[in-house]
Amino acid sequence: MQRFGLAFVYAVGSHIVAAGIGYVLIQQFSANVHNRDLDAAMPSAFVAGPVGAVVAFVIGCVRNGRGGS
Repeated sequence: MQRFGLAFVYAVGSHIVAAGIGYVLIQQFSANVHNRDLDAAMPSAFVAGPVGAVVAFVIGCVRNGRGGS
């Protein structure tokens, strides 16, 4: 249970970080000039964030796999 909890904390934190990084990258490289803020917000929140969260959750489970309860 401790491994799952710590992996969940990693996932929540990395969701925020990955969404922020995705937002900045899309703002910098998007060709859309009319709706750049919305073009950056939606994919970063619904694509980059969850991908980062899944990757961090797996890393958290593997990294904390041999200790605790």
